[in-house]
Amino acid sequence: MSDPRAHARELARESIARGNVTSWFEQLYAESERDGFAISWVDLAPNPYLVDWLSRHPGLPGRALVVGCGYGDDAELLAGEGLEVVASDVAPTSIARCRGRFPDSSVRYEVADVLQPPAAWSAAFDFVFEAYTVQVLPGEARATCARSIGGFVATGGSLLVIARSRGDRDPEGLMPWPLTRAELDEFAVPGLALARLDEIVEPGDPPVPRFVAEFSRR
Repeated sequence: MSDPRAHARELARESIARGNVTSWFEQLYAESERDGFAISWVDLAPNPYLVDWLSRHPGLPGRALVVGCGYGDDAELLAGEGLEVVASDVAPTSIARCRGRFPDSSVRYEVADVLQPPAAWSAAFDFVFEAYTVQVLPGEARATCARSIGGFVATGGSLLVIARSRGDRDPEGLMPWPLTRAELDEFAVPGLALARLDEIVEPGDPPVPRFVAEFSRR
């Protein structure tokens, strides 16, 4: 496929037009498995910002949740740190690939929609990791997703969010639509506060600005 990102955008546009903002994920993963093309955000390696965060937080205890786990690399990294990990994705094909890649893993891979999450996830995790999920959703689904994710963090726990960023007056651009500072604040549900925010510009043509945000619940 000449432009996997353009294909993902077209699938997303069609799905959103039908009134379903998430069904295109399964379509994309299934087509990728069938036709052998790469998904633009799949690196088959842990997110480098998560790797860096873990290096500064050794011995992280308890239960962890990876939202939109893709093919499982972030979840496996956390499991290797000794956490009890749940990893979810809305696409069944994604979860099947995770189980196939890591058949002996301790990670519990689950098909789940963060817009309608399991009730048992409420305030249930000591660490929650979200990278690039909210930014591929349109409209009100963005805030709904961010608040849902914020609600998964247990007392004393942390949430790490990685997202493309833009200024309030910058154009939205093409999907993935970068988050504004106000949209980032949607994660901060009652009891959850922003503890650290790094605004990073990755070199490139064009450069890519990102939020690396840590939230804590006390």
